[in-house]
Amino acid sequence: MEITFKGKVALVTGAAGGMGLATARKFAESGAAVALVDLNEKLVIQAAEELKNMGYQALAVVCDVSKEAQVKAMIEKTVAAFGRLDAAYNNAGVNSPMTDTADLATEEYDRIMNIDLRSVWLCMKYELQQMRKQGTGAIVNCSSLGGLVGNAGRAAYHAAKHGILGMTKSSAIEYAPRGIRINAVCPGVIETPMVQQMVSSGDLSREACARLAPIGRLGTADEVADAVLWLCSSLSTYVIGQSIAVDGGYTIV
Repeated sequence: MEITFKGKVALVTGAAGGMGLATARKFAESGAAVALVDLNEKLVIQAAEELKNMGYQALAVVCDVSKEAQVKAMIEKTVAAFGRLDAAYNNAGVNSPMTDTADLATEEYDRIMNIDLRSVWLCMKYELQQMRKQGTGAIVNCSSLGGLVGNAGRAAYHAAKHGILGMTKSSAIEYAPRGIRINAVCPGVIETPMVQQMVSSGDLSREACARLAPIGRLGTADEVADAVLWLCSSLSTYVIGQSIAVDGGYTIV
């Protein structure tokens, strides 16, 4: 069965590149009107214009998802443009350099929590307010394999990603009876600018990244996007509060 979002409205944060952009494109190709949200004004406008030039409905929204007023405005702009909100992928996030827990700066810990965890709560807060009015909707939060396991040097990042899964499960219980499904994806080592930055910083080589998963290669942004669309679609209507690992087998070893 083909996944279709014809007549639906989707919102994707962190949509200027990587997994966010891949997901926004797939939503558009599947018939949805899409709000592309990112802090990078130039890139998100460019991405939305490219979709519009291809005949799709797209809206660029510049937003710092760690700021409540901006997140509230993000939802208002989306609904003003398209009339509703049916699917949301809360993807925006940042990485943190590998640091021994005892040496982790308080400012860096707070930065990661604000961008990687608080932002997901803020996005869900205002997405759910709109979906609650409609009595329907689907939300997918982007965690990480770091939400399922621990790795040395990643205490703050993994704490945030574990937190996303806790919020996803608790919120899913609250909203399942109201027609709203909430799930999460846990991407592994995906070919994105974030992983490229890790390689450039010397944290890991590209070859070492590829060897982390039994499949023996990096994942692609499109492979994560496919999982997100499935979780938002009518093909997964009995899937509630799950954390889907898209990691080439990393977490089963």
